[in-house]
Amino acid sequence: MKKQILSLVTCAAMAFSLLAGCSGSSSSTTAGQTTKAAETTTKAAETTKAAETTKAAETTKAAETTKAADTTVASGSTVGVAMPTKDLQRWNQDGSNMKEQLEKAGYKVDLQYANNDVSTQVSQIENMVANGDQILVIASIDGSSLGTVLAEAKSKNIPVIAYDRLIMKTDAVSYYATFDNYKVGTIQGEYIRDQLDLENQAGPFNIELFTGDPADNNAQFFFNGAMDVLQPYIDAGKLVVKSGQTAFADVATANWSTETAQSRMENIISSYYSDGSNLDAVLCSNDSTALGVENALEGSYNGEWPVITGQDCDMANVKNMIAGKQSMSVFKDTRELASQVVKMVGQVLSNQTVDVNNTEDYDNGTGIIPTFLCDPVFADINNYKELLIDSGYYTEADLQ
Repeated sequence: MKKQILSLVTCAAMAFSLLAGCSGSSSSTTAGQTTKAAETTTKAAETTKAAETTKAAETTKAAETTKAADTTVASGSTVGVAMPTKDLQRWNQDGSNMKEQLEKAGYKVDLQYANNDVSTQVSQIENMVANGDQILVIASIDGSSLGTVLAEAKSKNIPVIAYDRLIMKTDAVSYYATFDNYKVGTIQGEYIRDQLDLENQAGPFNIELFTGDPADNNAQFFFNGAMDVLQPYIDAGKLVVKSGQTAFADVATANWSTETAQSRMENIISSYYSDGSNLDAVLCSNDSTALGVENALEGSYNGEWPVITGQDCDMANVKNMIAGKQSMSVFKDTRELASQVVKMVGQVLSNQTVDVNNTEDYDNGTGIIPTFLCDPVFADINNYKELLIDSGYYTEADLQ
């Protein structure tokens, strides 16, 4: 009996030992498999991450390479620059500033002046298109005269930036860069208002009006900006236009000509101010017309010197300002405008987003032209040194 019991105990012990051994083997296997799976997952994740990092780096490098290639192509391009005339100082400055900054940026520049002749400007632009200029920057003589030649530019995918003057009635214009021309007129009107103290004085004060070329789209902006300030005082009788010439067509000056403005002012003086009447103010939209008015006043006017506005800060007019013959001139720093256009040229040629700040106001008859507006300020006897000399626009010697 004891032997049977011992035998049973021994068998039980062996069975327990065998079961324990099997259990330990299974646990070890499971743990090993789990560890191996974790290592495999980690390794896969690291491989995926490395692949993604490599791909991102390659994509970034490709984008940088493409951008660099675009920039290289853009900077070696030829830019056609069409200016209206060398007869006015401002266009000489515009052209030279544009050429200097474009060449500094690495472009070739085809700069042409058209002597205020529309057919000459059309011919010059035709040559720019035929010669393969990659982009055109155009300050038009007549904003409505370039439709045919710009259609040719568009057919060859040559972008066009209208410079300072909006080009009308063509869908070939890509962008427009200028100063806020309505604001130019507003500044001039407000200057006359403030100098005559129209808010507080009873008047009446005599005023005459001069604006620019009727074919220049900007002339209307200048005139409207000024008249929106002055018209209420004319309506109230505080301002009197003795000549009766108040409509844009009557006060426009062909080609912004100094001689034409002078002739008209001489006629106004002899007809309306030769009796000793005082002329208190003359609205002149720019400096070339102001210079003509000043020449006429010096020759045949005997009353008190009037307030005279202008625009562009031409050297002769700043000298007159210093001498007390012109009250102010709106300063449009052409270096700033040229710099903005150079930036826009680069953006267009590199297929980048082009900087504009007005997409509502400048409709050329075919739709709104995306526009960048630079901000004008005025110079007078009190601040011309800061604006014109300290900024390097002129030297003291230039104004002697």
